[in-house]
This record gives sequence, structure tokens and C-alpha cells, in this order.
Amino acid sequence: MPESILKRIAEGDRNAVEDCLNSYGGLVYSIARKLLANDADAEDAVQEAFIDVWKNAGRYDPAVASEATFIAMITRRRVIDKIRHSGRRISTDPIEEIVQEPGDKGHKRIELSVEANEAAEAMKTLRPEQQTVLRLSIVDGMSHQEIADATGIPLGTVKTHARRGLLRVREALGLGGIIDFGNKEAAI
Repeated sequence: MPESILKRIAEGDRNAVEDCLNSYGGLVYSIARKLLANDADAEDAVQEAFIDVWKNAGRYDPAVASEATFIAMITRRRVIDKIRHSGRRISTDPIEEIVQEPGDKGHKRIELSVEANEAAEAMKTLRPEQQTVLRLSIVDGMSHQEIADATGIPLGTVKTHARRGLLRVREALGLGGIIDFGNKEAAI
């Protein structure tokens, strides 16, 4: 089995940087472009994400996640930081457009898992305000307070929409059991 690209980067292998760009450039750009308003912001986020990948390559643990997942999570965090710092307006895109990959890009297509498609279908069954709150929380990475501030919905109502929406999605997906909500638990 070939050595991990991230391990090679951590060890200072200059060729690994190019291999990383070639292997994961499409993934990183697709994530950035999907969540950011324009190409320039996406390109900036891609550069920042790869800098973070190179700085954190030594922290990669293949027992915890795949390289693609590790890189995707770093990218997502970098994009969320960029959104928060830019004061981006709330997207009003329907949930089904958010889970669709942009089709006009020449980059590798990212396959959505069966579970992601099922979750998107389950989200469509929610009330519009529950969909909005969950989308802002999950996709845009906003806190409950940030959602309340951005939408004008009272904080308690935002929390209720999030909780009830998650419970309904889990129920629709057949994921019964206990959900831990900080210091509260809910059985479904």
C-alpha cells in the first residue's frame, strides 16, 4: 500500500505537495465553490485550505479518517471561517440545490453517499423554518445565536426548530435511540 500523501508532506517530501494538489484539488475546490458566493472567494479559500492541510499534515491519523475526509474537514472549516469573516448574507437556495454538485466545473465529480441523499430527502419533509435553521447550522456552520441574529427568529425558537428538525430527520431515516443535546437527552 502506498504511503499516505499527508504523511509524506509531514516528512517534508516536496513531491507530496504536488501529489496532494493533483489528488485533492478538485475536492477542495468543489467544497469551496459550493459554499461560497463567487469564484474569487472560492479560490482564496482553496489556497488557505491547502496551507492549513500542509501545516496540519502531521496531525493526520488514518485510524480516525481517510485522507479525503481529513482534507474535506479542513476545507470546510476554512470556508466557514471565510463566510463568518465576510459577513455573508444568508443563502436562500433550496436544500436540494445545496446537496447537488455544481455541474459546470471540469473538476472531479464528488459522489454523494446514499446516506446523504436519504438525509436530503428527509430534510425536504421538514417545515420550511426547520429546513432553514438546519441548513444554516449544518451547511453554513452558524451557531444558534448567529441564526437567531441573521433570521430574526427568537433564540429559543431557533433551538426548538433545530431540535425538532433533527429528531424528525432521524426518525425518517430510521435512526431511533438517544440524541445528546449538550446537557439534555431526547429519546426518539
